Amino acid sequence: MVKRSVGRSRTTLTGIAEAAGVSVATVSKVVNGHSDVAPDTRARIERLLVKHAYVARGPRGAQSPVRTVDLTFDQMINPDNLALTQGVTQAAAEAGVDVVISTAPDDPLGAAWTRKITNAGREGVILVSSELTPQQRAQFARADIPLVLIDPMNVPDETVPSLGAMNFYGGMSATQHLLKLGHRRIAMIEGRHDAVCDTARLHGYQAALTSAGITVDPRLIERGAFCFQTAYQAVIDLFALEDPPTAVLAATDLAAFGVIEAARMHGLQVPDDVSVVGFDDTAAADTCAPPLATVRQPFLEIGRTALRTLLRLAAREPLDSHRVELATQLVVRASTAQPPTPEKSRSPLSIRG
Repeated sequence: MVKRSVGRSRTTLTGIAEAAGVSVATVSKVVNGHSDVAPDTRARIERLLVKHAYVARGPRGAQSPVRTVDLTFDQMINPDNLALTQGVTQAAAEAGVDVVISTAPDDPLGAAWTRKITNAGREGVILVSSELTPQQRAQFARADIPLVLIDPMNVPDETVPSLGAMNFYGGMSATQHLLKLGHRRIAMIEGRHDAVCDTARLHGYQAALTSAGITVDPRLIERGAFCFQTAYQAVIDLFALEDPPTAVLAATDLAAFGVIEAARMHGLQVPDDVSVVGFDDTAAADTCAPPLATVRQPFLEIGRTALRTLLRLAAREPLDSHRVELATQLVVRASTAQPPTPEKSRSPLSIRG
């Protein structure tokens, strides 16, 4: 039996406990994610927490809730994550908001995930480079949890705000740079076919070649899965072609490092024998040998913009656009040069290793 109503504007653990007919300690266990609560009791308490929009209070009886948001990554191995995190936390500090960093759970339906977010009283979630299932998207909407996506792997739903870089322009400008140097056999090491950002980079590469009157050669396009080792293996096949590329555009800096290492292992010099361009401008790009020409993504500003967008959603403020793409910039360094002269051309037999 409900002993008294719980006011939405002044909801407390005590009020929730009275409404659920349980002790304050039991409600506290549910709020803090403890497992030692009976399923029926937990479900009853969670319904009340959601219904009355309970938000955990700050320590020592703070007068206002501690505002927190979740910054959730698909994995914590991408070097770009640090710059994104810096951008989010900088904007959060300016807004007086705390940031909790996590990885996306293995929860295709999204019910347990959204329940955890709701119980923790988060203002919303910034989700980075993940593939959101329709069921997860529906759960976030049903739980009324504001959600902002950064570089979603699949095509973003127009109802969910998303941010990213101008990947098409980045791929096109990198390819145009190589064309201006005189390269005509330009290869592309892709990332993932199911990644929207990678598809845009590939299309930019293809558009630059087509605009220059060069037929796109499918043999010069290899998949590198955004990582060092896969790109290393992929570019070996390119170097072994009868007419190998004189330049390679990689979908990420990590993939570009794999290309440079593969060239070195086959006795090729960068950029004398082959030019290499990456994508991202990670911290290592400027310190590798040779320093890597790359397309800079504005990760810091993407993170800041994502946090501001999330807080606008939480405040029920309208957005100017549900899709924001920030400008990329080509950074030219020592890994590109004019293609080798015919007398210096490489024999395929000499690089098969």
